[in-house]
Amino acid sequence: MITTKGKNMNEITINGDVYIKKNDDSLKYVIIRTYSAGVFAGYLESRNGQEVVLKNARRLWCWSGAASLSQLAMEGTKNPEDCKFPCEVSKVELLQCIEILEVADVAKKSIEMVPVWKQ
Repeated sequence: MITTKGKNMNEITINGDVYIKKNDDSLKYVIIRTYSAGVFAGYLESRNGQEVVLKNARRLWCWSGAASLSQLAMEGTKNPEDCKFPCEVSKVELLQCIEILEVADVAKKSIEMVPVWKQ
């Protein structure tokens, strides 16, 4: 027997066992540094050795207001108007990943505040 509870369509009961839909909210927001493709920020969908797939990713072309990627990942940028982060892509597969930094919530918000840079 399969049932759902009220308005919560993310929960289903099958033969008495309750299953909850996994949300993308469970994906970690990270900064990835690659060998030759540059630096990206996004949600870590998967990793296989040096191959990484990010969802909702932005390339971090140029940043200001953080001395290093480590500081950017922990504190964010102090100068969002001086950063060059192009538009977000829905998914990117990155090869030769050499660094993965988990991003603090305050830094994620800071990265999201950077206006889309384009020419």
